[in-house]
Amino acid sequence: MSNIYPLLIILGWLFLILSTSFLCNKFFPSEKELTRKIVHIGSGPIIPIASWLNISKNLALVVACIVTATLIINYRLKLIKSIENVDRKSFGTIAYGISITSLIFIFWSNNPSAVIAGVLVMAFGDGLAGLIGRKINSIHWIIFGQRKSVVGTLSMSLITILVLSSINHITGGHLAVVDLLVITSLATILEQIGPFGIDNLTVPIGVAISWQWLLTN
Repeated sequence: MSNIYPLLIILGWLFLILSTSFLCNKFFPSEKELTRKIVHIGSGPIIPIASWLNISKNLALVVACIVTATLIINYRLKLIKSIENVDRKSFGTIAYGISITSLIFIFWSNNPSAVIAGVLVMAFGDGLAGLIGRKINSIHWIIFGQRKSVVGTLSMSLITILVLSSINHITGGHLAVVDLLVITSLATILEQIGPFGIDNLTVPIGVAISWQWLLTN
């Protein structure tokens, strides 16, 4: 019974995010990217919430696997169109689910802060950078068919360093500023070379591994 209430909180949060995305798609059908980003950004806080609620690794893995399987099915059948409502080919949502599941399996028991760092950088850094970069015109370039811009890249870097600094402070980590800058640089580079949405896999995993390595060395 101890896991029921935390699980209900997590499921309630997921329902809130999906409902918000659905309503956004309904009332603002032209904002296709926004509906996806609501899910992308809104899903991130689930990980620190789960950690705060002391959800076990096994339960976290079960939920992550179910969500990932649901995302794969939805990608094929488009049951929830707002999640995949985008004008380019992307496996981002599936990659997101796989990365979260992988990080929980690897780090949840011994260093949940690594999971939190990887997921929140992806959720807030990449998610907000995508929105800001599209709304503000600036010098841009194409890498592997993906449009990147000065504003979007700077947003990714600034949000990432803020996220990492906050996690480092809240969790009592001992990462130095130079360590945080190294992780930020890695995340920004990986975000640049993420065709078809695979940065949703490479960024969280890259951030989490570098976070763990720098903490223990």
